[in-house]
Amino acid sequence: MSMAVVGMIAGMALGFAGYFGGFGAFLLVAALGAVGFVVGRFLEGDLEPGDFFRPRDHRRR
Repeated sequence: MSMAVVGMIAGMALGFAGYFGGFGAFLLVAALGAVGFVVGRFLEGDLEPGDFFRPRDHRRR
């Protein structure tokens, strides 16, 4: 599935949540989508837990 299709589905889900559930549901769906995205990246191996806990001045090259 292409990223454009995934983005379209996510946008439609947010739109439906906002229309039928109000702004609170919109925020909940957006937050859970972001959490799901991060968990998916961890499971694929694209992120490591240390990526979030490094000091700011430490740059990866």
